[in-house]
Amino acid sequence: MAPEALAMRAKANGVELWALTDHDEVGGQQRALEAALDQGMAYLTGCEISVTFAGKVVHIVGLGFDHRNQQMIDGLRATRGGRELRAREMAAGLAQVGIKGAYEGALHYVGNPEAISRTHFARFLVEAGHCSDVPEVFRRFLTEGKPGFVEHKWARLGDALRWIREAGGIAVIAHPARYGFTPTEEYALFTEFIAHGGRGVEVVTGSHTAAEAVKYADTALEFGLLASRGSDFHSPEESHTDLGRLPALPGRLEPVWQALAARVHQPA
Repeated sequence: MAPEALAMRAKANGVELWALTDHDEVGGQQRALEAALDQGMAYLTGCEISVTFAGKVVHIVGLGFDHRNQQMIDGLRATRGGRELRAREMAAGLAQVGIKGAYEGALHYVGNPEAISRTHFARFLVEAGHCSDVPEVFRRFLTEGKPGFVEHKWARLGDALRWIREAGGIAVIAHPARYGFTPTEEYALFTEFIAHGGRGVEVVTGSHTAAEAVKYADTALEFGLLASRGSDFHSPEESHTDLGRLPALPGRLEPVWQALAARVHQPA
């Protein structure tokens, strides 16, 4: 959805403070900021950066940074640089199991080859009738050991956090329950994240169960981290939770937006 459409949906759903967190891209930030303020919502800049850690893709959300910071822009561009080649290799893998035209089909949903991702392939596979919905796509395709999976080397954790810090923002580990780390691997993630200046963890999110929210509330307290809350909303057809529909953070936690109060853009 376009930033303006998302802002309207957020406002209609009662959202008071919004951040657009595109994957590895800040090009929509100015439009999102202006749209949010036009709707009477406060706004924080955001981005969801893909990093490789312990052989898995981990998402780090940056909040409240200067979206015009050239170091961040250049770093994200480099991170995106391998997407087109990876996408063509994914399409070749799908062609081997009889699914033709996947690259062109996925590109239709994004336009920019630098931003193409598995999500766009998933939309194509649903639209073309190969799967009934996005969850089925990821059960049958595009994941390790399945047709269309191609590993990609994303940014390093330290680099992603440095871009966020030096642009004036706060780094948050997104939806930590999704990664399937062992307790030892997860402890290593949080320890290294903090060592690089990371300050928050997403506790309440569209992909966490209630029990997982309790677990990561305890994790936030254990590591002295700020708590974040976000829907991870992509579109009505493929998201677990709509904008503004999540439960509140547990009261014993310090919300990340309080630490970012000076970076919140307020409507006139």
